[in-house]
Amino acid sequence: MIIAFTDGASSGNPGPMGIGVVLIKEGFVVEELSEYLGQGTNNIAEYTAIIKALETAHNMGETEVHIKSDSELAIRQLNNEYRVKDPELILLKKRVDHLCAGIKVSFEHIPREKNAEADKLSKEAVILAQRRQNEHNK
Repeated sequence: MIIAFTDGASSGNPGPMGIGVVLIKEGFVVEELSEYLGQGTNNIAEYTAIIKALETAHNMGETEVHIKSDSELAIRQLNNEYRVKDPELILLKKRVDHLCAGIKVSFEHIPREKNAEADKLSKEAVILAQRRQNEHNK
């Protein structure tokens, strides 16, 4: 089983987005991802981080994934406790549902302080992109 800590960040809402993912197997970090996504909302970033975690787990041949995120909205929507109303999030949820087919996936909301590494990676992606943009504009 893979445990995936995921986080999405947006500087402004909407604004530059980044994701952070930390995958743990048998107590060891097996993958860390930090990626800039372009412009969008925090919720899009949160969903995209979950999608990236599931895609990476698939590529590793995993059949059981436990997603941990500090996004209460995303987790409640993925656990079918809240309806998804935003058209973009509906598409992202469909992608998550597709990635969950045929494997065992669980979603857990965790406090932000228990998601520090994924949070750091998501914010680093945004900061790096902003620095590159500032350098480009000079």
